[in-house]
Amino acid sequence: MVEEQVTFNAFSRQNIKDFISWLIEKKYAPKIINLKLTAIRSFLKYCSEEDFELRGIYTEVCTVKKQKEEKRPIEYLQPNVTAAILSAYDTYTSKHRRNRMMLIMLYDTRSRVQELADLNLSSLHLDTTNPFVTLIGKGKKSRNVPLLKKTVQHLEEYLKKYHPIGEENPLFYSFRDRNPHRLSTDSISLVLKTAAKKAKESCADVPKRVHCHMIRKTKAMDLYKNGVPLPFIMQLLGHESMSTTSGFYAFATLEMTSEAMNKAAPSTNLSLEKIWKKEEIKKILYSLD
Repeated sequence: MVEEQVTFNAFSRQNIKDFISWLIEKKYAPKIINLKLTAIRSFLKYCSEEDFELRGIYTEVCTVKKQKEEKRPIEYLQPNVTAAILSAYDTYTSKHRRNRMMLIMLYDTRSRVQELADLNLSSLHLDTTNPFVTLIGKGKKSRNVPLLKKTVQHLEEYLKKYHPIGEENPLFYSFRDRNPHRLSTDSISLVLKTAAKKAKESCADVPKRVHCHMIRKTKAMDLYKNGVPLPFIMQLLGHESMSTTSGFYAFATLEMTSEAMNKAAPSTNLSLEKIWKKEEIKKILYSLD
């Protein structure tokens, strides 16, 4: 019992502050430090429910402030980059047709990569007035996402090749042992990475690192920039809380701010430096609540 008490006494407020200082010296990101602090608090909260004496330690540690996380602009692709990536695979081979269909669905449905991998043939509802796909998100909660007419046309051609009989199978699969096997999230990520690398050859604006979640953010930002209300975007993304959506998209991006200021500014003094390009102004814009 003495050894246990000594161990728990190590979770004093000062020791936790010293631990955070050590993490800062090691150049850990504020987000990582806060995650570690949250883990410690959760552990002590659990222990305090079993031992009354530990409640004081838990309360004391909870007074340690979290690190301030700087707001950063979300990463998303410009329209020409998105087009280059989506058209990176031709349709001359069935594998390329499948890969291109995956990328189109990833963008059009705003799905997480796991949601895309989990799609089955029965997830599609194309024979309706407004075609849609059913995605299974976090917590096994489903949501219906409408599909564009062009996406439906691509799907109909894809289904003829990959699902000619119409049996229930994973929507995107590869053959192994002569049987269809669901593609993993790593396989889908590799397809996107290969497409981005190929698109870079014809489009210099393709960033060095393109990942599946960036495609999801790109589509959401495209909707936002085109005036789609945040509650709709929230529903399409499968966010339960409006704060989750607004945290990403409810502030003006630098590009949108620049365009708005260009339209509002008079045509004189065009040679002057644009104030919103200054680093200090950027930080102010991105910190707005």
